[in-house]
Amino acid sequence: MSMVGKYVRLTPAELNRAVLHPDWAREFVEERMAAEPGDGTPAPGSRLHSTGKTWHALEHLLRLRDVEVNVVHGEEEIPGAEDRGYGAPRMIRPERVRDAAGAMAAITPEGLVERVTPAELADAGIYPYAGGSDPGQRLDDVAVAYQELAVFFRTAARLRQGLLVWIG
Repeated sequence: MSMVGKYVRLTPAELNRAVLHPDWAREFVEERMAAEPGDGTPAPGSRLHSTGKTWHALEHLLRLRDVEVNVVHGEEEIPGAEDRGYGAPRMIRPERVRDAAGAMAAITPEGLVERVTPAELADAGIYPYAGGSDPGQRLDDVAVAYQELAVFFRTAARLRQGLLVWIG
């Protein structure tokens, strides 16, 4: 089973509701996931996003670029939220989404992956490169996933939304 990074954009009111009622948040996400096309591509205007298996490489590379917001795992726990496979969802508040979007705007997809090789990521224990779980994973895939994630964050920032983030 693959580990994939997942996101949902929430208004401030929805984010507050998710904190107070984690079961509501789970149902909210499940309803949106059920409404998505089955081919893995998001519907136009979707509030959902996935980084696929690139999440760990993105986390590692963004940390190397000194991005202060934890865009991969979220920043704050949601009390009472249940495990989604690899931990409970965490949140990023709207002001921190804006901070992350600004930091990500300063890093091009090519700039994110330059000066690193798949072998170096494997040596650093980065999924899916480490342990031979997916030796075919290319850095181009990471660059594309980063570009799409940066757009998702910019959209959330423009709409003053927060995020729920989890690895599933």
